Amino acid sequence: MSTMSTEDEKILERKMTRRVLWKLDMHVLPPLAFLWLANFIDRTNIGNARIAGLERDTHLHGTQFNTALAIFYVSYILVELPSNLVLKKFKPSRWLPFLVTIWGTVTTLSGLVQNFSGLLAIRFFLGFCEGGLLPGIMLYLSTLYKPHELQQRVGIFYASASLSGAFGGLLATAIIKMDGVGGLAGWRWIFILEGIATVVIALTSSIFLPADIQSAKFFTEEEREFALARLRTAFGVTTSAPLSEPSQRITNRDTDPEKGDEVKLEVQTVEQVIVNSADERFEWGEVLRGVKEPQLWMTALSYMGIIISLYSFSLFLPTIVAGLGYTGSQAQLHTVPPYVPAVVLTVVVSILSDKLKWRGPFILIFLPISMAGYILAIAAKTNTQRYAAVFLMATGIYPCGPCILSILPNNNAGHYKKATTVALQLALSNCGGFVATFAYDSTQAPTYIKGHSITLGFVCVAWIAMFCNVMYCLWENKARAEGRRQDNLTKYQELWDSGKTRAPIGDRHPDFRFTL
Repeated sequence: MSTMSTEDEKILERKMTRRVLWKLDMHVLPPLAFLWLANFIDRTNIGNARIAGLERDTHLHGTQFNTALAIFYVSYILVELPSNLVLKKFKPSRWLPFLVTIWGTVTTLSGLVQNFSGLLAIRFFLGFCEGGLLPGIMLYLSTLYKPHELQQRVGIFYASASLSGAFGGLLATAIIKMDGVGGLAGWRWIFILEGIATVVIALTSSIFLPADIQSAKFFTEEEREFALARLRTAFGVTTSAPLSEPSQRITNRDTDPEKGDEVKLEVQTVEQVIVNSADERFEWGEVLRGVKEPQLWMTALSYMGIIISLYSFSLFLPTIVAGLGYTGSQAQLHTVPPYVPAVVLTVVVSILSDKLKWRGPFILIFLPISMAGYILAIAAKTNTQRYAAVFLMATGIYPCGPCILSILPNNNAGHYKKATTVALQLALSNCGGFVATFAYDSTQAPTYIKGHSITLGFVCVAWIAMFCNVMYCLWENKARAEGRRQDNLTKYQELWDSGKTRAPIGDRHPDFRFTL
């Protein structure tokens, strides 16, 4: 009878889990996908405006266009960490749409630029508005889903927006036909109309996005309690903290040194309190703990290589298509096919990644495909071969994005430590934008051998850095399984008793395990 009761409970739990996840997916993922789509379109519109006469009308020469691209990353990188630290205070459902609304407004104003200094100013402020979006989305999703439900959600919104973004060029081609309307050049209408569309997307998303599970109006009371309970169970030991000072009796049980016995640590827990993410208060110590996290630096270096490849891919593709003899809308249409296998694999890998609880291993599998693409592009003699190389580049690089974005949200616990590592990973890796901007220049067209060689080197570095991160996680998990991290409890107790922290123990707990 009890067995039947247990089975019934499991069936009910599975049904409730499906219902809760379905509601979250339907209310959270579409608005985020549209916000990310706005980001993608914004990344491509300056390139399309350049083709339509931006450089001529604003009197740019030499490397001024590249400088305008690079200045964007200065403010973009600077704002990522502060944005994530205030995300909880201002609520993600308000903060993320607010950022997108402001940058949509700035994008619209880009259509009024008259000279180089004006373009620099607009690009700088655009970076300030845009920098907080992706780290904010990752931190936001990590508060709604369990760690190994995260990547398939990231993969789905990332892939859908990426595929839609591939058609951004077609949209620009249509807008350019407005050349002369209202006395404005076609490239100005690209900024104006896409900026207005971005503002509309942002305002619409703010209506649907919930701030958190507690305030989600689409849940029944039963569903809300279940959703909160499953998250608290998933985060388990990471939310624990001592109840009072001293609330734990920590002693060393010394044995006779002549017998060669090890000194053993005894931790006698009296009582504990739970510090959930919603209750955690800001501490600079948690920010510092994030900065000192080894996985931050290894994954940031790896992601930098991936980002350089992503940026260079989008730059190289239109040139290849033009070399094949296509022009106008036909050229824009032929930039889409390489995205298709890449997007499909991105979703498939994201689902498998959550099922297998792998992140890094998939990156180690797919980056060599991208390397093969760059090697083929360097050795290619015809544009058909270069077009084939682009398929390999995209197939190898795109599935790695959601994988690497999911590592730090999975492997860091404690809201402000996680906020720090997620933001800094993106800030550091986006320095690759400077490399990608200047690695490729028009003098290398149509082969871009120098640019490809630089990017190939960074992709190789990305693979090595990710291999180191996977090895580190394996080593640390082994140490914890063997009981060699029990002193983390003692160190944390001392911090608590001295009043230096009121944050939960987080990923320091010896029972916490890192996702590979």
